[in-house]
Amino acid sequence: MKYDKNDIIFEGGKKLPVMEEFYTIQGEGFNMGSAAYFIRVGGCDVGCKWCDTKRSWNPKNWPAVDIDPVIANAVKTKGKTVVVTGGEPSLYPLEYLSSQLRTQGIKTMVETSGANILDGHWDWICISPKKNKPPHPSMFKRANELKVIIETADDFKWAEKNAKEVDEDCLLFLQPEWSKAEKMMQEIIEYIMENPKWKVSLQAHKFMKIP
Repeated sequence: MKYDKNDIIFEGGKKLPVMEEFYTIQGEGFNMGSAAYFIRVGGCDVGCKWCDTKRSWNPKNWPAVDIDPVIANAVKTKGKTVVVTGGEPSLYPLEYLSSQLRTQGIKTMVETSGANILDGHWDWICISPKKNKPPHPSMFKRANELKVIIETADDFKWAEKNAKEVDEDCLLFLQPEWSKAEKMMQEIIEYIMENPKWKVSLQAHKFMKIP
């Protein structure tokens, strides 16, 4: 099941399928270590086999709810940063959410595969491209950060393919797939030493045992 962004149930983005919301420390990529309020939406049209939130995939499990109380919860936190993640956020109308957060002085970030056109106003867009559903062409030039998951040595080629599409100022990260980290970490280190435009991203939140 896949929703249309114009579906009446979303009321122009005033309702969204919020799966969970929580205040924590960002665990990956350029903003790792920073406090942020996470809003996770349910529903995903990509379905990575290594996903650690597979329960988010089925949109039927996450009915749309009023987003204003969620915004209010985020505004109360001291971090003043919101990360919208999923699931796959680009499935939904996010203009209302992002604009209301920015009006309240909240920095807006989103983590997406880039598989669909993303709406909304964002201070930071992290794209993590997946082979089974590559990013929409419009997303590359909007990316502030490209984070590629490395499961096998062949994924380095996928990383370079996507890196050619983003702007020069886009930050590039290679992140080991969690279950393959011990096997792939040394290869990632060696690759980055030979190709220093890339940096390492780790799922630090898993080491810290936080959401």
